Amino acid sequence: MADWLASEGVVDLILALVLLEWLVLAGLHRVTGRGLAPADLAGFLLSGVFLLLALRAALVDAWWGWVNLCLAGSLLTHLVDLARRWKARGRDSTR
Repeated sequence: MADWLASEGVVDLILALVLLEWLVLAGLHRVTGRGLAPADLAGFLLSGVFLLLALRAALVDAWWGWVNLCLAGSLLTHLVDLARRWKARGRDSTR
């Protein structure tokens, strides 16, 4: 079990669970109209996915550039999500 937890297998499982989370929450939004829209969910979930991909690349001893690209992708998606939220909040407060 300890070997599996230190392998890329656990990261693959978590990535699958993140995808399942997005599908469930997007489906609930579609059915009920409540919660975050799928595009809003993607903003913060993608940042986490990129971090998980960086971890996976490091665990399999991939080229260091892949780790850095995944980390940069996480930063970029985080900043885009933050900018979208900040802009939306600014629109809400002007009413």
